[in-house]
Amino acid sequence: MRVGLTLYGDLGERSGGFRYDRKLVAGLRAAGHEVEVISLPWRAYPRGLLDGFSSRVRDRLTVDVDVMLQDELAHPSLVRHNPQLPYPVVSIVHHLRASEDRPLAPLYRAVERRYLQTVDGAVCNSATTRDVVTNLGVNPKTTVVAPPAGDRFDPDIDPDEVAARVREGPLRVVFVGNLTERKGLDTLVVAFDRARRRGAAVELTVVGRTVEPDHVATVRETVADRGLEDVVTFAGELPDEDLATTLAASHVLAVPSRYEGFGIVYLEGMSFGLPAVASAAGGADEIVADGETGVLVDPGDAGRIAEALVRLDADRDRLARMGRAARAYYEAHPDWAETTARVRALLTAIMNGDRRRDREVTT
Repeated sequence: MRVGLTLYGDLGERSGGFRYDRKLVAGLRAAGHEVEVISLPWRAYPRGLLDGFSSRVRDRLTVDVDVMLQDELAHPSLVRHNPQLPYPVVSIVHHLRASEDRPLAPLYRAVERRYLQTVDGAVCNSATTRDVVTNLGVNPKTTVVAPPAGDRFDPDIDPDEVAARVREGPLRVVFVGNLTERKGLDTLVVAFDRARRRGAAVELTVVGRTVEPDHVATVRETVADRGLEDVVTFAGELPDEDLATTLAASHVLAVPSRYEGFGIVYLEGMSFGLPAVASAAGGADEIVADGETGVLVDPGDAGRIAEALVRLDADRDRLARMGRAARAYYEAHPDWAETTARVRALLTAIMNGDRRRDREVTT
C-alpha cells in the first residue's frame, strides 16, 4: 500500500500530535508499506485558507498514492483542494479548533465541517474526538479510534518506587507542554499560589517551548507579582533525557488545559507513576479516572486545582495509591503496534472500497 501523509511543518516537531504522526509513519513502514510525507509551510489561519487557490499547493498534493492521510491541523490549506484529489483521503484528527472556546469558534466550526465533508474517513485519537468528528459530518463507519501510546520514555519503575518517592519533601508538580493559553498554565499558577496560601508545601517546574510570548509574559508577571519566583521554575524546552529525569523526580503532572482531544502528556506522566491534574474538557477523561489516577478539573477552575494540590500534599498515602494506579493504567494501555494496526485496517478498507465517495460539499 502506498500511503501519503500531508501535514504542516516538519514531522520532527516535538508536540504530541507530531509524535503520533511519526509513530504512525514508522509503524506503517515497518509493516512494509511505502509512506511519502508531504510537508506544507506553517500558515496563520487566514493565509492557510488562501492556499486553497494555490497551484503550488495543488502540485504538492499531486502524488502517486493509494490513500492519503492528512493531519487535520493543516485543514485550512486543504479544504478547497480535497474534492479534486484522485485518491481517498483520511484525516488524522488530534484536536479540532471548533472544540475550543475561542472568539472565532463559529468560523472554525464552519471551515472544519466543510473540510471533514471532503474526506473519506478519519483516524481519531479518542472516542470524544470521534464524536465531534461524526457530528460534523464524517460517517462513523469510516472512522477509527486509535489512541496514542504513552511509551515515549517507558521507564523501568515499580509500584514500591512510586510509593517511596512521594514521601520526599514538598509536593513537586510538573507542567509539560507548549506554552500557549490553551494549556492552562495561567490557571495553574493562580491555583499554585492559592495552595501555598493554604499551607501546602508545593514546587512547580514548567517545561515547554514558548509558542505564545505574550501569554508567557503574563504568566511570568503573575509569578513575580505573587512572590513565587523561588518555587516556580521555567525550565524551557528540554531534551527527552532531561525531561525524563524531571518527570522521575516529580510527584504530580498538572496540565489543566482548556481543551484536550486526548492528552498524550497525561499518559506519559503516568508511565512514571504521576497522577494527572487534567482537563475535564475533551478526551482526557478516557485516560484519567477522577480520584483514582488523577483529578479532572473544568477549564479555568483554579479553586479545584488548589484543593487537589492541598489534599495531595497533606495525604501522601493517597498520593501513593493514585501514583500506583496511574502506573498500572499506563502498563495496560494499548501500544503503538495496536494503534498502527487499527489505522492500517481502516486505510485498507477505504482503499478497497469505492475509490471516491460523492464529495459534494455542503455548508
